[in-house]
Amino acid sequence: MILIKHLHLTFVALSLISFTLRGVWMMKESPLLQAKLTKILPHVIDTVLLVSGLTLAISLGLQPGEHPWLVAKIVGLVAYIALGVIALKSKRAKKVRVVAWVAAILSFGFIASAAITKSAAGFFVVLL
Repeated sequence: MILIKHLHLTFVALSLISFTLRGVWMMKESPLLQAKLTKILPHVIDTVLLVSGLTLAISLGLQPGEHPWLVAKIVGLVAYIALGVIALKSKRAKKVRVVAWVAAILSFGFIASAAITKSAAGFFVVLL
C-alpha cells in the first residue's frame, strides 16, 4: 500500500512539473511543445497517476458517496482536464489559454489540498 501511495505522490509531482513546463512553452510559443515526447509523456504520467489513485481508493475501500473530499477531487480533476485542454490544445487567443493554464494549476492545487485536508473545501477550509 505504501509503495502505491509513494508512486501516486511521485506522479502527482511529475504531472504538475510536466503541465507547468508545457504551459511555459505554450506562452513562449516554443517548438518543444510539438515534440513527440512532449505529446506522449504526459499521457503516460497521467495514466500512472490515475491508475495509482484508483488503486489506492479501491485498496482503502474509499467510495465517493461516503467521502465528500473524494467527490471534490473528482470534480477538480474534471475541471483540471478541461482547463488543460483549453490551455494547451485549443486554438484560442493566447490570453485565454494563459488564464486557463493558471486556472488549471489552481485546480490542481485544490485537488491536492482536498486530499491533504480530507475536506471537500480543500484549501478553502482555511478561509472558513
